[in-house]
Amino acid sequence: MKAHKIAGSVVCVYANVESTDLFEGIWPIPRGVSLNCYLVQGKKTALIDLIRDWSEAPKQVESALASIGSGFDKIDYLVLNHLEPDHTGWLREFRKINPHAEILATAKGINLVKTFYKEEQGLRAVKDGEKLDLGGPELVFFETPNIHWPETMMTWEPQSGTLFSCDGFGSFGSLGSRVFDDEFNPEEHAFYEAEGLRYYASIISSFSSFVSRGIDKIASLDIKCVAPSHGIVWREKPQTIIDRYRRYAGYSTGPAEKEITVIWGSMYGNTWQGVDAVIRGIKAEGVPCHVHRIPDEDPSYSLADAFRSSALVLAMPTYEYAMFPPMAYVLDIFRRKHIFGKTVFRIGSWGWAGGAKREYEAAIETLKWESVPSMEWAGAPTGQELAVLEERGRELARIVKA
Repeated sequence: MKAHKIAGSVVCVYANVESTDLFEGIWPIPRGVSLNCYLVQGKKTALIDLIRDWSEAPKQVESALASIGSGFDKIDYLVLNHLEPDHTGWLREFRKINPHAEILATAKGINLVKTFYKEEQGLRAVKDGEKLDLGGPELVFFETPNIHWPETMMTWEPQSGTLFSCDGFGSFGSLGSRVFDDEFNPEEHAFYEAEGLRYYASIISSFSSFVSRGIDKIASLDIKCVAPSHGIVWREKPQTIIDRYRRYAGYSTGPAEKEITVIWGSMYGNTWQGVDAVIRGIKAEGVPCHVHRIPDEDPSYSLADAFRSSALVLAMPTYEYAMFPPMAYVLDIFRRKHIFGKTVFRIGSWGWAGGAKREYEAAIETLKWESVPSMEWAGAPTGQELAVLEERGRELARIVKA
């Protein structure tokens, strides 16, 4: 592993995580994730963000530091923009190697250093707008709370125009041997954009109003590089990822994209027959449609498409007088991630009795959805019911197009 120079005295040192572990213990990362740290060198040296001991990340970062003649023992300041353990889990080990480095974070971040890692010495709480002179380059700290924990901040290095944004502007997906946006081809960018949306929907979406405020706060900076702690480092077109995150934040209040996401689960195929009819109607109107089957596919993928879509179709059979359990889990995730303001059509079959409707309506009570009349049927749908379902798909698509 080698370090990648951003500009002047700023370099990226990072680790590729290739693991079957779930990110945050919830979200699959089949193509991995990167843990990015940054070194800023003047007369003094600062390391911005750290790693956890995951897929030999400490060895990877150590190798990158060694490639430029540095090491963990040569760090004067450790800047912790965010205290979540994927960025700080190796802090005790770092402290054993380097007991003299001063640890900087927001006041809330310093409290978490004490409670998470029982460190009491060599800590400094920095304030919004405070500066750190490294003897040449300078770091400026901006509090950006709830992107996505309360203690978060971003760090700015004016000389190179680099914004170290931690979880802000991040993405799933490991990087391999390249880190910069101008090093990836269009197909690879499409992958990182999709994984960026899934990352945002899974990790950040609950805090979209804070994302908008954070972007407003940094708007006056002359940003030449966006350096997040997960994913691509944006040195050629940094505004691309900033604009993308502003758009994602806007999905929480609308308008979202003129698309429909269909999320369905079926026990014996009866609900699927109805889903198929609705999809035919949607496609007949020419509206983009994303289809996800639960539980065959992890909910994070349907969450990402649902977050950006104006309308949803939720299809589930009644299971023991209640919702099909995997779909109930999806709705719980939607509630937790604030998937607000959608137009939603619910359908589903039932066997000996219904009941999904009651649980469903209680589950969505806080989501501020515009519900169109739902449709249920016993057993397999009749030809007449399929015709109605297809027409209802058309009607939903027309609402989206309006």
